[in-house]
Amino acid sequence: MVVPALIAWGYNEPDLVGHLRSMGICIFIGLPVWVFTRKNRSLNSKDGFAIVTLAWILVALAGALPFYLSGAIPNFTDAWFESMSGVTTTGASIIGNPQTLPNLPNGIESLPHGILYWRSFIQWIGGMGIIVFTIAILPLLGVGGVQLFKAEVPGPVADKIRPRVKETAKILWMVYVGLTAVEAILLSISGMSGFDAICHAFTTMPTGGFSTQNASIAAYGNPAIQYIIILFMFIAGVNFTLHFRSLTGNLKFCLKDPEFLAYLGIIVMATLFIFLNVASAQGEWTHDNFLASLFNSVSILTTTGYGSADYEIWPYFSQYLILILMFIGGMGGSTGGGMKVARIILLVKYAATETRRMLHSRAIIPIRIGDRYIGEDVVRNTLGFFLFYMSIFGLTALVLTTLNLDFESAIGAAASAIGNIGPGLGEFGPTDNYALLHPIGKWMLTFCMLLGRLEIFTIMVLFSRTFWK
Repeated sequence: MVVPALIAWGYNEPDLVGHLRSMGICIFIGLPVWVFTRKNRSLNSKDGFAIVTLAWILVALAGALPFYLSGAIPNFTDAWFESMSGVTTTGASIIGNPQTLPNLPNGIESLPHGILYWRSFIQWIGGMGIIVFTIAILPLLGVGGVQLFKAEVPGPVADKIRPRVKETAKILWMVYVGLTAVEAILLSISGMSGFDAICHAFTTMPTGGFSTQNASIAAYGNPAIQYIIILFMFIAGVNFTLHFRSLTGNLKFCLKDPEFLAYLGIIVMATLFIFLNVASAQGEWTHDNFLASLFNSVSILTTTGYGSADYEIWPYFSQYLILILMFIGGMGGSTGGGMKVARIILLVKYAATETRRMLHSRAIIPIRIGDRYIGEDVVRNTLGFFLFYMSIFGLTALVLTTLNLDFESAIGAAASAIGNIGPGLGEFGPTDNYALLHPIGKWMLTFCMLLGRLEIFTIMVLFSRTFWK
């Protein structure tokens, strides 16, 4: 909170007091907690899951303070929604409607610079996980990290780069920080202001999607900026262990990785189909339509949620493809949300294997992805995750329809929240916001954001009786 306070002071803007108050509250509460819990101790799995969940909730609460205390978002429910959307890298916003926030007549562009920076920064912190950040950067806590790393790293398999969790986390963050810096420099060279370049780099690498402009990336009207952001959204959606292997000269391993090839193939096919559909419907086979198809395909698949065009005016075929991309998400081990490409591959392989078993009932047919044989425990975990994911999505959409939302808007909001995407469909499309959603709906969606960010099981185990025995 020091940096946004300095920014507020430098721009002589009124949010300075809010940042200082927020900082004081966090120090007042956090310092005693740190003092009494700083001793080294081992953690079991139960401790890991509980601490991860509690940490995310507390970080979201801390993140809401500057919004609320600065007066930028005077309603706590809205401040909580904005903060949870930030730390879970969802990118859904309640800012932009003068009816609910008359103090912000120009929406996001009316926010003070310190608050704009804070919105971006909490997404950047949330990107690789606040617990991994703590293990890598804040070893003063002295808490063993194996269980926390297992609970926090997104995806079906935590592919260790180094045997020690602390070393792994440091490597991941070195890659993360380096890519963020490179993107900020490239965006600045391409025409963005330095401030906007930093903010957008902070929200691209975590696949967050918060922007400093009401119209998101479309506001710049600069193809070079869009291509740079496409590149870094693509990179952010890739398993970070592959980035490390690439940087150490093992590029062939990445190019042979089945999940990476599927991820790349999905982007190519989605872009192609959407471009053909949109261009033929509009009769305009232009570069603008191609760029919009590519940008929004990558943005939604990686769950970044930036907007360069209003896909709600596209034909229904393209909108349906956008909805499918919302469920798929990025690669396992990336900062993206969704179900992850690895799980989709495994589900398809499982369906194909079960079909073959029906024809050859006595045959033993293992499931293999690339050169790796998949164990029964991973298959069960994936099937359980899929069941939970779709059940939570369906239940959330059902409840949202009771809040006077139409079917399309309810489905879009539910898919967007649990997939950590941001924009949805209907009333919550890429040019809309969540300002007018009923408070019950906002609290429900923030819970879905948390579930999606922590891969569902991390939180669901807390509701199990055996967890508390």
